[in-house]
Amino acid sequence: MIIVLTGPTGSGKSELAVSLAKKIDGEIINADAFQVYQELNIATAVPSKALQAQVPHHLYSFVPLSENYDIAHYQEDCRVAIKDVLGRNKTPILVGGSGLYIRSALFDYDFSLDTSKVDLTPYEKLSNGDLHGILEKMDPLEATKIPYQNRRRTLRAIAICLAAGESKSSLIAKQSHEPIFASLFFGLTKERDELYPLVEERVEKMFKAGLLEETLPLIEKYGRDVHAFKAIGVKELFPYIDKKSTLDETKTLIKTNTRHYVKEQETWFRHQFNLIYVSSLEEIIDKYEH
Repeated sequence: MIIVLTGPTGSGKSELAVSLAKKIDGEIINADAFQVYQELNIATAVPSKALQAQVPHHLYSFVPLSENYDIAHYQEDCRVAIKDVLGRNKTPILVGGSGLYIRSALFDYDFSLDTSKVDLTPYEKLSNGDLHGILEKMDPLEATKIPYQNRRRTLRAIAICLAAGESKSSLIAKQSHEPIFASLFFGLTKERDELYPLVEERVEKMFKAGLLEETLPLIEKYGRDVHAFKAIGVKELFPYIDKKSTLDETKTLIKTNTRHYVKEQETWFRHQFNLIYVSSLEEIIDKYEH
């Protein structure tokens, strides 16, 4: 049995996962798209060394920043980690808020479709609204899942349509909708009026912990085109570096973008997983044992 513990950014998944792993003899596998990267610990909120020392953790901070690690690589690595943990009679606990990464590991997702030769030049100059309108015509169902502001995902969905000659939704419909591993999906839930103050507090703690001291030298070393620097908490620093925004404005932008991301996560989880919503370790243990 595999346990999935997901939920919005800042909801306390990492700490709860460690407590859970101790209770059920589990090992934790990362399911966050940016926590795979080395050197970027504060911005991506990688579990502390002290936390990781309490139970085994897998797929954290192992990819060099110079590499572009994608979801297909994650699918392969995560499935290897799952089989390794299961092979030692331990319980794999996938922890993270990257919903598509979780689905890629546990469901019948085929990433063999090559979109590299698709020419997106005619689409790249369009506004977000116009771009999303094109996707609505190509793949109405997928368009409902992607906020029009998310330009990267919109372009990716269009590229899939053009490469496959059919919509992403129709490709997914041909795949199995049951996990390839026996799994229980738990969603850590908090009311927004409780979660949003935690988000704001988290951003302040990131700066106090040394976000600028960690991140600015990395941007200078690797440049701005590194995939990992698209993470919230890094990409917002570019205007600050260019002296186009103040430190307070930068903090506000990170907080705003994090809140928007939380909304996207909550919507995505509701549509994609058969979640059991929980707010405590005791609730998880009760469902797991019964």
